Amino acid sequence: MSAAPASIARIIARELNVEEKQVTAAIDLIGEGATVPFIARYRKERTGGLDDTQLRHLAARLTYLTDLNARRDTILRSIREQDKLTPALEKQINAAETKVALEDIYAPFKPKRRTKATIAREAGLAPLAEQLLANPLLNPAEIAAKFVSKSKGVTSAAEALEGARHIVVETLAETPEIVGAVREKMWAEGKVSSSVAKGKAEEGAKFSDYFDFDQPIEQLPSHRLLALLRGEKEGVLKLGLDVPHADKAVHPAVAVVMAKGGISRKGRPADAWLAETAEIAWKTRLAPACTNDLFARVKERADGEAISVFSKNVKALLLAAPAGPKTVMGIDPGIRTGCKIAVVDATGKVLETTTIYPHEPKRDWAGALMTLAKLAKKHKVQLVSVGNGTASRETDKLVAELESKMPDLGLTRVMVSEAGASVYSASELAAKEFPDMDVSIRGAVSIARRLQDPLAELVKIEPKAIGVGQYQHDVDQSALSSSLSAVVEDCVNAVGVDVNTASAPLLARVSGLNETLASNIVAFRNENGAFKSRAALKKVPRMGPKAFEQSAGFLRIRDAKNPLDGSGVHPEAYEVVERISEKTGRDVKSLVGDKAFLSKLKPRDFADATFGEPTVKDILKELEKPGRDPRPEFKTATFKDGVETLSDLKPGMSLEGVVTNVTAFGAFVDIGVHQDGLVHISELSDTFVKDPHTVVRAGQVVRVRVKEVDVARKRIALSMKSEAGAEPRGYAGGRR
Repeated sequence: MSAAPASIARIIARELNVEEKQVTAAIDLIGEGATVPFIARYRKERTGGLDDTQLRHLAARLTYLTDLNARRDTILRSIREQDKLTPALEKQINAAETKVALEDIYAPFKPKRRTKATIAREAGLAPLAEQLLANPLLNPAEIAAKFVSKSKGVTSAAEALEGARHIVVETLAETPEIVGAVREKMWAEGKVSSSVAKGKAEEGAKFSDYFDFDQPIEQLPSHRLLALLRGEKEGVLKLGLDVPHADKAVHPAVAVVMAKGGISRKGRPADAWLAETAEIAWKTRLAPACTNDLFARVKERADGEAISVFSKNVKALLLAAPAGPKTVMGIDPGIRTGCKIAVVDATGKVLETTTIYPHEPKRDWAGALMTLAKLAKKHKVQLVSVGNGTASRETDKLVAELESKMPDLGLTRVMVSEAGASVYSASELAAKEFPDMDVSIRGAVSIARRLQDPLAELVKIEPKAIGVGQYQHDVDQSALSSSLSAVVEDCVNAVGVDVNTASAPLLARVSGLNETLASNIVAFRNENGAFKSRAALKKVPRMGPKAFEQSAGFLRIRDAKNPLDGSGVHPEAYEVVERISEKTGRDVKSLVGDKAFLSKLKPRDFADATFGEPTVKDILKELEKPGRDPRPEFKTATFKDGVETLSDLKPGMSLEGVVTNVTAFGAFVDIGVHQDGLVHISELSDTFVKDPHTVVRAGQVVRVRVKEVDVARKRIALSMKSEAGAEPRGYAGGRR
């Protein structure tokens, strides 16, 4: 990527409220091939400490503004070739900061198909249109009579006026000041309305909230707009956008067109004709165009909010607490086809698999218990991971009985989300990993491993398949994929990766690596044994200096000869640690973990021109607890015995559950009844909550109270308010 124009850096700096030189430095680093995690972690001096959130915004805006500049150049070239580029117009084009503003300016000059206005101009009617617009004192019929020309196909004054009208309509509809003013009028005062399509009421019952609905477009929340658009897409809803006004009054948008177009009603000969033309311009050109523009604007905003919600949920799941290196029995529950079992050791290696049939139709409860007991005893199983799908509570009851009857086994059962497990099972990656294993058994392996290390296992699944989004299939899929990919990259690099145990999919998400390099690392490891040092990574095929620079700090070599190889200290900064060692008279090994000693050191005493105080500060923090894991401590939820179906729920019940999804309007919680309940945003706390993500996160264990149960519609209303803060309130919505 070439160096960005100064204007781009200036715009982004203004948006981030930082200095322009910080943005310029970050843009230069991105141009050199540096990744966001690398820049955020190891180039703080150059960027003045920009964090990963700021850098992600910067990178996205850099792409947008670079594309904008390319489009600007194309437009300038097009108008220049038409010999219509004036200094004022060029200045206006260069000042445009959005694609919409740019296209508004370009509209009159854009090569277009032959329109009625084009035909009228060819018939010599442009001067008529210009004269009527410029001088309303002219009588339209009289002046039009002068333009009658059979040779040009204009046979009457009425035809001349009709042609002139086409020209004026096009002029009004393509004047940037008019288009912009009308669009903003509709944005500020317009209301989106929806009604049910004829004969679709019963079929589209899930959209019944929108059968007779209107709301100002500016205030329309993202989830509501996406619901409306989905309803329209499915043919259930009819949508509209208009500015409220009295039936006989001049439409507010038409008033804007007239004001900006220099048209008024003063009783002059051409006033009525011009006013009628302004109304036609609104109805035929401006209303449809502005409606599309505003729906696109609000859709873009809704997409951004929905993608943000999805990204936060994925991040919470990826950074969920790992159970760690323990032997786990994974159970993928099923009824007719049985429950698939997979036991994996502390490293995730599959030890044994089987299938049990405790439920209908075989109902071999005793045999299933015996099989589980034998497996648990044989492999010294510590945790039992039960997928939360069909028959999960019944299967959980089976494991609970095993715990009760054989406490000496020391089992702990945990219900885990199996979202995406089936996608992984049927994937090409799973087929390569377990070529001789049945697809259904692979799901049990995934369920076991995601308890040990959610990040390492979930990274194998396409983020969109994890299913913690809000209208995820209705948003811009390219933007969604880009955002989720960034989230996964940030999570993997925040935790760090053990290069001697990590899978290729996990390694591929490390800064500076890709699928090819990740596969090469695994192949090299398999052929030559475990890596003994970070420096040994340089021997991996295609691991060039740039890839090593970008990745080395995030790759961990446990129990390496040099303890820094297992830390987040970048190899390029080892000399700083050696400097600290020399100045303090302590060898590196004795420094590592000595928090009391390290906390007394002053970063400025060890900084130099290459490694400033921010980097030294990070190094000292890393030495206190090398390779520290930012994820929380492992904790499990306990579902209440006897509460297994919706009919078991009663208002007032206090239950423990796991947050499965956080949306803009609340959080969904699994309480063990095969249907998640909703804690509406108004029920999340005794105090006002603007963003649910500030209160809860996906994977979090929470205590909830049942407010209302609608068995017929499979809806559960929950509350996290204290008893004192609770107020009677109806059900506020459900998962769509």
